[in-house]
Amino acid sequence: MDSALHLLGIARKAGRAEVGEEPAGAACRARQARVLLVAADAADNSIRRAARFAEAGQVPWLKTPWDKGTLGGAVGRTACAMLALTDAGLAAALVEKLAQADPDAYGPAAEALRDKADRQLQRQREQRAHEKKLERAKKKPWAPPPAGRAAPKNRGPGKKKKRTP
Repeated sequence: MDSALHLLGIARKAGRAEVGEEPAGAACRARQARVLLVAADAADNSIRRAARFAEAGQVPWLKTPWDKGTLGGAVGRTACAMLALTDAGLAAALVEKLAQADPDAYGPAAEALRDKADRQLQRQREQRAHEKKLERAKKKPWAPPPAGRAAPKNRGPGKKKKRTP
């Protein structure tokens, strides 16, 4: 099995692939799709719809070298004319594998998707660092009381301070 097709299977199992025209179109319109893939033997009407979906969601769309049966077999269907990948890293890895086989057809798309995936990864790292910083700010280290002042006595719950006249 081709390694690029293997990535499609992984994306489907991870829930990062929308398979079929309607789910792929919905993912594009919601701007969740990262790349839209169309089978090599897809109908002209399907290709036109893919182009419209991609334009609406500002997503690159690519015609794959596989037919509908091969593309469908990779994602657990009998046939599939169109699918959308919603994970930037998986989309970039898949298009890079396609670019290795045909650099002229898929090279520019691979570079653009790799840039997007790198930017998204950087944002995720910054978000994690920010969350860690907030967690560290909540945990204040213990410090002894200042010299010359006695630490307050722990009276426990329910005990009140006695008043002296």
